[in-house]
Amino acid sequence: MPKGSTLFFQDDAVSALYVVVVGRLRVSQSTAEGAQVILRYLGPGELAGYAVLSGGESYPGTVSAVEDSYLLGWSSDSIHALMGRYPQIALNSVSVLGRRYQETQLRLRQLSTEKVERRIAHTLLRLVEQAGRRTPAGIEIAFPLSRQDLAEMAGTTLHTVSRTLSTWEKLGVVVSGRRRIMVCQPEELAEIAESD
Repeated sequence: MPKGSTLFFQDDAVSALYVVVVGRLRVSQSTAEGAQVILRYLGPGELAGYAVLSGGESYPGTVSAVEDSYLLGWSSDSIHALMGRYPQIALNSVSVLGRRYQETQLRLRQLSTEKVERRIAHTLLRLVEQAGRRTPAGIEIAFPLSRQDLAEMAGTTLHTVSRTLSTWEKLGVVVSGRRRIMVCQPEELAEIAESD
C-alpha cells in the first residue's frame, strides 16, 4: 500500500483480514456530520479488519496508509476455514479481540473521566509504546503525526493540544515540529498522565 492509499472505508462490506508486515496504518471513524476521529495507528505485527473475526458485516472504520506499507491478507472465507482447521488460530483470535476490547474500555474511561492534559499524555505514551524510536534527544514517534491527529486521538481540540504541547516544550518534556513529536522526558510525561 503506497502512503496515502486506503485499504478499506468505514461501512465497506467485510471481505478480508490483514496483518501489517512493514509500515504504518491509521484507523479512523467519521461521524454523520463529517467529523473524523483517529482511533489508533497499526504497525508491524498488528491486524487490520478485526470485523472478520467477530462476524461483522461492515468495517467500523477507515484504514489508510500513513507510510508505504506491506500487508498480508486473507479473505473472510480463508481465515474462517483456517480457524476451523487449526483451533489455535481461533483461540489467538479471541485473545486479540479481548485485548482490543480492554484497550477500548480503558480509552473510553479516559475520555469520560480524565482532564484533557492527562488524556493527551496517555495518548502520547501509547504512541511511544507502539511506535517509539530512541534517539539521543529522546523517544521520537516514528511516523508523521500532526497536532490535529493527536487532538482527534485524545478527544480534544487542536487549540488545546497546541497550548498543552507548547507548555510541555517550555518544560522540556516534549519537542514538536512539523508532523513530528519527540518525548524528551518520558518519566515526566508519565507523571502528568497519572497526576490529579
